[in-house]
Amino acid sequence: MGKNFYITTPIYYPSGKPHMGHAYSSIIADIFARFKRLEGYDVLFLTGTDEHGLKIQREAEKNKKDPKIFCDELSEKFKDLTKILNLSNDDFIRTTEKRHYKSVEEIWNRLVKSGDIYLDKYSGWYSVSDEAYYDEDEIEEVKGKKVSKVSGSPVDWVEEESYFFKLSSWSEKLLKYYKDNKNFILPSSRKNEVINFVEKGLKDLSVSRTSFSWGIPVPKNKKHVIYVWLDALTNYISALNFPDINDKNYKKYWPANIHIIGKDILRFHAIYWPAFLLAAKLPLPERIFGHGWILSEDKKMSKSLGNILDPIEIIKTYGIDQLRYYLVKEVSLGNDGSISLQNLKNCINNDLANNYGNLCQRVFSFIKKNCSNKIPKIKKLSVSDNKLLDELKNNIPRLIELMNKQELNEFIKTVVGYSFDSNKYFNDSEPWSVKKKDPERMRTIIFTICEQIKNISILLNSIIPISTNKVLEAMNVKKENRSINQINSLECFDHDKELKELDILFNKIENDN
Repeated sequence: MGKNFYITTPIYYPSGKPHMGHAYSSIIADIFARFKRLEGYDVLFLTGTDEHGLKIQREAEKNKKDPKIFCDELSEKFKDLTKILNLSNDDFIRTTEKRHYKSVEEIWNRLVKSGDIYLDKYSGWYSVSDEAYYDEDEIEEVKGKKVSKVSGSPVDWVEEESYFFKLSSWSEKLLKYYKDNKNFILPSSRKNEVINFVEKGLKDLSVSRTSFSWGIPVPKNKKHVIYVWLDALTNYISALNFPDINDKNYKKYWPANIHIIGKDILRFHAIYWPAFLLAAKLPLPERIFGHGWILSEDKKMSKSLGNILDPIEIIKTYGIDQLRYYLVKEVSLGNDGSISLQNLKNCINNDLANNYGNLCQRVFSFIKKNCSNKIPKIKKLSVSDNKLLDELKNNIPRLIELMNKQELNEFIKTVVGYSFDSNKYFNDSEPWSVKKKDPERMRTIIFTICEQIKNISILLNSIIPISTNKVLEAMNVKKENRSINQINSLECFDHDKELKELDILFNKIENDN
């Protein structure tokens, strides 16, 4: 695939207000997309909305609106969210678009041609909320109502004529694929979960409905609409103008490098989607990464508990870079992560304001007073200068590897460690003390610390892009020099140009008494 990189978020079901789960998936995908661009990759980053199904139809009816008009309004909220979260997505797919209809119809026709679809009758449990079918052993009774053990959503007994996909015939092929492609599903705990499920034996999957009309009609049988997950999953290739396999985007970006998803939709992505693709004789994505849930004070967010943290409100109060940083620093990607406003405040104060932000402010202030507001030229670095810079530079291959393995938590802890080390270097070197007796040494200290601020800012750029771009802009580092391969260069500064004014990057948050 060369230097191309294709990453996707789930496409979000816009039946309600965007929540922290949407924000988390999108931010994580955005970080990886931005980092690959810093590495020099040609990146395609896709997000979007999943707009078909009974749940949407019922919501539209409740609001006395045409489903398409209803979806147009809801989809706008999610498009707005991409701006609020400062996402760098290149495309936004909607399943109500013509390009998507063409792709879904082609996939359906391929599955018919391969002999993987047949007509029968469906009887079983179905959750409208999850748009998912459940087996008897996945159902429990709570307060007199049948609900899914997985999601807690209500389920109904459904009986209707349906087309089925021969999922059962793909069990062995899927298991072999998982075995041969050990990093296809990450983290490994998710892979084990999927393998255990498939090893129990897969049942054929109902892939059409007749009890509602809001969806893509089955070709040659308009009485049926295509099951919302067969419809939705196809977005990853419809955005590439499939079925035109000669289209430049399809040729360049498929198979996708990684689908970022929440663990609650793992089965659809790690079992159904590869089975559909195998049956349609299409390449599989390289990786499915299922992250955990964001918990509020150790509990899953729910309306009934009143513990839902609204990302938009948090961003208005604290800032988007602050939320992005906190979510990746405090939550180990792949596991469930508990967040709280108090921990968010502590993280902003300790890591951002007192560490990285304070380092930049102190150094820039010193340069303004003592170096004519310019980053000084130097003759030679000392052992201690090289030690500071080399620890970061020599670790670049490992940092890239951490990102490529989605070990984001370890990546950010390492980079933040360099920021703490830089503060210590600045304190220990005492440029304010040596400026009179050894001005050349003072200039070397300042150059070294500026070089390290530049390097740390590049590494943190995918996580806190607004703040780090302000720093790099203030240092007059050109955009073409803000890449991973420029971390090893000592020639990114214009020594004849004054630093631009840098406002306080992160305001300290006063803790409530």
